Amino acid sequence: MPAIARIGTVFAERRIALRLTQQTLADLAGVSRSSVQSLERGSGSIKFGSVLEMADVLGLRIDVSAAVE
Repeated sequence: MPAIARIGTVFAERRIALRLTQQTLADLAGVSRSSVQSLERGSGSIKFGSVLEMADVLGLRIDVSAAVE
């Protein structure tokens, strides 16, 4: 599974656990509903800033580390 699809799954599961609709998440994060849908589908065509805004609303943290070679 591509990384963006895994991230989308985590975001969708967290949103559902918090009982938020896609529209409510979008409103709280200041993004469009289509951005929420794109991320949850794992489409890769979403601005990173939008991902960070949604993560903040959902109480998720994004960590970046060097890839092991």
